[in-house]
Amino acid sequence: MTNQDLIGRVALVTGGAQGLGEGMARALAAAGATVVVADLQDEAGQAVAASIGGVFVHVDVTDDASWEAGIATAVEQAGGLDIVVNNAGVEITSLLVDLDPAQARTMLDVNVLGTALGLKHAFRAMRPEGVAGKGGVVVNIASVAATIAFPAIAVYSATKSAVDRLTRVAAMESGALGYGVRVNTVYPGLVPNQMGANLAADVARIGLFGSTDEAVGAVVAQTPSGRLASTEDIAAAVVFLASDQASFVNGAGLPVDGGMGM
Repeated sequence: MTNQDLIGRVALVTGGAQGLGEGMARALAAAGATVVVADLQDEAGQAVAASIGGVFVHVDVTDDASWEAGIATAVEQAGGLDIVVNNAGVEITSLLVDLDPAQARTMLDVNVLGTALGLKHAFRAMRPEGVAGKGGVVVNIASVAATIAFPAIAVYSATKSAVDRLTRVAAMESGALGYGVRVNTVYPGLVPNQMGANLAADVARIGLFGSTDEAVGAVVAQTPSGRLASTEDIAAAVVFLASDQASFVNGAGLPVDGGMGM
């Protein structure tokens, strides 16, 4: 058994019904964890959970009561809580001159408040007096958008920069208060999943690039590794940060972006 094995641990992944979240859930399960898929999409989430021998919980990450109920169900059905991955996120492309306040609030609610509430309830469950009570790990999912200036994603970029700050303050609070919870964040590069495809199409539609392919090519051209990220790239980083191999990694940000954000 290696020190990246997660056998005997319980991991909850928000937004685990599809995309990066599904990939993370599968990778954590492959590493031995019992995985709790937390999502608004009941049917898709249940299917992913069933396929990896995990548990599904319906969670709206923007709602405090939903988090409380979801964590309680997760602990009861999975037998504990050791890892929380705050992955759920929303990206809505817009030039600043066309900013829609309602869309901006949606991104702030999901990406910032959702992550903050995830930290709140992970800490409450994992700290010594919590229902799980053994400490643990939180991995927040930010974005390369937090480290670069790419047009038409200003609010999204701001929310992902906020995830970075939440991560570092949370790690300090956990240490100062003796919670025994490590907190780190991952900055994924552009992944050719549905969210990535939508972004490429949107920036072409509003005239920043001549086509979707041109937009994707521009990202690749800015990436020293010469390709887009894969779901597996990001999921592997999450497994690493969740494992004992990263036991002295705390309050840190791990870019998995092929060098785009350096």
